Amino acid sequence: MSTSIDDLLGSAEEEPAQERAARGGRVGGALKALAIAGALTAVVVAGLRAVGLQLSLWVVVAGVLALFAVRRVTAALAPPPPPRSGARIPAGEEDGHYHWAARDALRAAINGWERPLDWSSGNPQRFAERILPRLGELADERLRQRHGVTRESDPARARALLGDRLSTFLDTPPRRTPSPRDLAAIVAELEKI
Repeated sequence: MSTSIDDLLGSAEEEPAQERAARGGRVGGALKALAIAGALTAVVVAGLRAVGLQLSLWVVVAGVLALFAVRRVTAALAPPPPPRSGARIPAGEEDGHYHWAARDALRAAINGWERPLDWSSGNPQRFAERILPRLGELADERLRQRHGVTRESDPARARALLGDRLSTFLDTPPRRTPSPRDLAAIVAELEKI
């Protein structure tokens, strides 16, 4: 018995629509839905009578069918499930939109800065405790990669490479939280290293 690689890697979810239609199609699906609706209606009527309530059969049938309709509409409008972790994302053309639900390194990096910056806005002590060390690590990493020094290993050369403004900012906690414009200028200086 020989099996091709396509048979091994294919799955039942990838069946063509024609094969699904040949197995039962819309008529089979409708009959199945009606059978389930009938069974559910019988259970609801029996449950209501068990507790001493009586409701018109047509009201119960209409309620069950309405629930089925709502379920079908919500299933059609639901977003696709998130990809399994470790699963390969198929390559191909992208639709040009950023998928915010996707877990990617860019979003994680943005959140890694956005939340602490927001949390420390207006509080210089929090800024000095949370943001300043991160900026210092970034500066040290840039200095190490581009020039082979860090602020700790060669402070004089690091200060010369960083410039007085950036070096002073990284070494002394600010009295006030820097404005977004000041932070943008600092990041621009970091990028010039």
